[in-house]
Amino acid sequence: MPELQRLRPDHARALLAFERENRAYFALSISDRGDDYFAHFAVRHQNLLTEQDSGLSHFHVLVDDSGAVLGRVNLFGVTDGSAELGYRIAERSAGQGLATAAVRRICVLAAADYGLTTLRAVTTLDNAGSRAVLTRTGFISTGDVQLNGRPGLRFVRDLRRALNDSALDGEGG
Repeated sequence: MPELQRLRPDHARALLAFERENRAYFALSISDRGDDYFAHFAVRHQNLLTEQDSGLSHFHVLVDDSGAVLGRVNLFGVTDGSAELGYRIAERSAGQGLATAAVRRICVLAAADYGLTTLRAVTTLDNAGSRAVLTRTGFISTGDVQLNGRPGLRFVRDLRRALNDSALDGEGG
């Protein structure tokens, strides 16, 4: 069973492999990170860890038993008990419920460990999978948004129920 882990320095190699292997797949639904991202990955990874240490963001990887990264689930723009949620799952792992399980888990972590009360997310209208994940995990659409010139939706999730929901599901925090 894949495990959601807080981003650490030793995730760098597996995370870079994940991003390279899935670059074209991710570019179908979100903006490409660009060549500079890959050329300077080590510096970027260290910057993310520094940002995480400051409490401005909480970065996570979904890893399998071998340590390979199957996905990312990130909370960024942390302020006033709120954060933006972003996630991506490897092409080979898509459609297996991993995103839904990881987002449910991050909602519990956000409330229990990070003291957040609200998460926000956005996705394009043509990303049916992402919209389904958000809906299944308790996010509510709050309006339209443009993402890189593409129509999308804005979502919000009240986390005050996240801890109670996880206890009912037997998930625990």
